[in-house]
Amino acid sequence: MQTRTRRILVLSSACLSLLAACKKNEGFDTKNPGPAYDTVTALKDAADFPIGVAVSYSPLLHDAAYSALVHRDFDAVTFDYNMKHGAIVQNNGTLDFTRADSMVAAAGNMVVYGHTLGWHQNQNATYLKSYSGLVVPASELLSNPGFESGLSSWSSFNTGNPAGNATITTGSGANEVQAGASSMKVINPTAYPGSQWRVQVASPLVATTSGKQYILSYWVKAATAGGSIRLSTSDQAGGNAQYQGDQVIGTSWQQISWTITANSAQTRFLFDMGQAANTYYIDDASFKEIIVPPTGPQVAAMVDQALGTFITGMVNHFKTKVRSWDVVNELFADDGSIRNNTNTSTANSDVFVWSNYLGRDYAFKAFNYAKAADPTALLFINDYGLETNAQKLDSLIAYVNELKTRGAKVDGIGTQMHIGWNTPLAGIDQMFQKLAATGLKIRVSELDVRSGNTGSTTTQSFESQANQAVMYKYVVGSYLRNIPAEQRAGITVWGLTDNTSWLYNNGADFPLLYDKNYKRKPAYSSFLQGLRGQ
Repeated sequence: MQTRTRRILVLSSACLSLLAACKKNEGFDTKNPGPAYDTVTALKDAADFPIGVAVSYSPLLHDAAYSALVHRDFDAVTFDYNMKHGAIVQNNGTLDFTRADSMVAAAGNMVVYGHTLGWHQNQNATYLKSYSGLVVPASELLSNPGFESGLSSWSSFNTGNPAGNATITTGSGANEVQAGASSMKVINPTAYPGSQWRVQVASPLVATTSGKQYILSYWVKAATAGGSIRLSTSDQAGGNAQYQGDQVIGTSWQQISWTITANSAQTRFLFDMGQAANTYYIDDASFKEIIVPPTGPQVAAMVDQALGTFITGMVNHFKTKVRSWDVVNELFADDGSIRNNTNTSTANSDVFVWSNYLGRDYAFKAFNYAKAADPTALLFINDYGLETNAQKLDSLIAYVNELKTRGAKVDGIGTQMHIGWNTPLAGIDQMFQKLAATGLKIRVSELDVRSGNTGSTTTQSFESQANQAVMYKYVVGSYLRNIPAEQRAGITVWGLTDNTSWLYNNGADFPLLYDKNYKRKPAYSSFLQGLRGQ
């Protein structure tokens, strides 16, 4: 704890020294370090490599101040969402470039960096799972399964002994309906033990395939305890019958399912309710084929096809404007292993882990598809946490070497650098040194610095601004010190203003170079000083 306190004091002292220098060079006041109004010096003018910023659709197209600031200070943009799979791929598999094209047009002469061709998040995962056969939604084969059209298409086969003793009508009201507005209501006043068929309602005939499995299900409850119901089946002629065992029915809604193997070209199922006298309410019946999922190799082939279609479509469409791509993004889990459905959370509906199905070939295939579509584009692999996770960094570098040995065109590595004001400096230097040793182009792809602001959720404290400014300058300086000029592919800040950052969290943090009023913060000046080698 003492060590941490000393570190904060040392950094704060360094920050104050920095801001004193800022006052001399950029017009900052150390007692009130607000924005510097340097309308002449743009970040892009202080570097001989691209200085980029991540931009969002609505402010870029509809906020003149936002757009002007982007064009004034930067010479490259990355779309934070609108080139990702989920933004482009529609539910029918078509590619909709409308919003991305609008953003490209709004970028004008700026460099547009392509992000991203392969990621496990922000995808139309519903389409991918359906296309690859992982999830095949079975179609409902019944007409009027929820009795919303009364008893239309359903038939009363037997109504007691003598006929008509039982009544079969439409149920309604909250007590009689499980969902929707209607149900089937059967009042059987007489028990026929062993003759369940004496009270019987049949579904419409359904086209079936002999040998295939189907699942029949429905919701049911009885007016009093001790009800009994079973399902049976028959073909058009009333033959080929199958029988479910008797089901005990209570007074609460319960869902009953029964799996059958079809033995004819047409099948109906029947509710048999003659066993016990009671009033029965039945709702939301269903008759669906059980879809057998494809095997592993079949799934892999379809996933591969979906990957190739997306990458080829994207690169071909944007090849006249996008000259560099994040081909594969965040391939590695934090332990340095390639992602799969075990080491990666798949709870969110937009997650689809390509490498779970394609393994180590995933990135190899992705880079080959991108190269085939545009052999002249620069192709990158991108990941996060490399400045603090040496195991992950080493795994990524080793894998890049593996890809290149196999003949893949990998031109560069992106390091995201979502860091904090107190991220260990030695780790930043070591990361850049290891990345430089690959000989590939290196870019800082998604830079932001969590400021550690405490207290107010409307303004950033002086100490927070100062600490953050020191870190921004250090990152830029380390990049210049450790990455040879010919390998510098650029630095991109992940967002424009604090309040539009993914880390803002209603004022819990202020991670970017501009405040909500589009004014430059001390971090902007320190970034500029880093580029100048000051």
